[in-house]
Amino acid sequence: MKRIAILGAGSWGTALASIVAPNFEEVRLWTRDAALAATVSESRENARSLAGIRLCPSIQVTADAHECVSSADIVLVAVPTAHVRDLMARLQGTIPGHSFIVSTGKGLESGTLFRMTQVIAEAARRNPDRVLALSGPSFANEVAAGKPAAIVIAGPREAALAVRHALARPSFRVYSTEDRIGVEIGGALKNVVALGAGMAAGLELGYNAGAALITRGLAEITRLAVAMGGQSRTLAGLSGLGDLILTCTGEQSRNRQLGFRMSQAVSVLDVLVTNTATTEGVGTAGAAVRLGHEFDVEMPIAAEMTAVLEGRHRPEEAIHRLMERTLKEE
Repeated sequence: MKRIAILGAGSWGTALASIVAPNFEEVRLWTRDAALAATVSESRENARSLAGIRLCPSIQVTADAHECVSSADIVLVAVPTAHVRDLMARLQGTIPGHSFIVSTGKGLESGTLFRMTQVIAEAARRNPDRVLALSGPSFANEVAAGKPAAIVIAGPREAALAVRHALARPSFRVYSTEDRIGVEIGGALKNVVALGAGMAAGLELGYNAGAALITRGLAEITRLAVAMGGQSRTLAGLSGLGDLILTCTGEQSRNRQLGFRMSQAVSVLDVLVTNTATTEGVGTAGAAVRLGHEFDVEMPIAAEMTAVLEGRHRPEEAIHRLMERTLKEE
């Protein structure tokens, strides 16, 4: 595979373009902002989203999404999950039929409760066998700087192997699995748990509380993934435990930061109104609760985070409610 397109020039899309560029003859990076495309093309730096990282000369930055994907062998979708359906529908006639489309988003579609690979396959009218998911513990700035990272590609075996080999770099280790459900549910719901981890940190509840929240969060995520057809071992891997640890403990985690700010605020809703960062946990919490109802899975952490986000519970009340639940076997 010689040509790759990255849709979305935020921090993650820019980092992916930067790290995989040496593997391809042609790399195209799309942003909807024409002014940003021109600035990045000239300066070779995306100062808005990933300052300090110089882009390879081979990366072409464009504001034309159709041009970006027109000849791509792989299309990486790195836009916020709320925009995936519209973008894929718009590009369905332009993306080549042989292309692999790879979702890098970590969220659920609130209306349909679809995972992102499902959204892409439906909106782009694609064979689901050519739509994959990329996930794992990976802060964008560290990946772009060439620091070691390991991620996982999920999809049908032959497709996952092909994309795995195409993206792997010496500092960017890529594993593969056929378990799209496990990978995508792990990637989406860890953001919800990270909101709680940020709240616990902001309330100064200590390391014990943080460890308990991560552990019980993993159990909650695993229950849902397995009920949906995923594999429990996937959630013990990079896209489950690995990403959960990073997002719940890393200072760069936007979901953790948001949870922290909510714990400090007089009004949680005011924090949400002024929040400009992409924090997928906000939209995913309620969707996770609805999926739990659909698959008859108890989702106490997701339910309490939803209650906080909707202004029904204060962060400290949510944490106490989790601690006071009926005692049971682990």
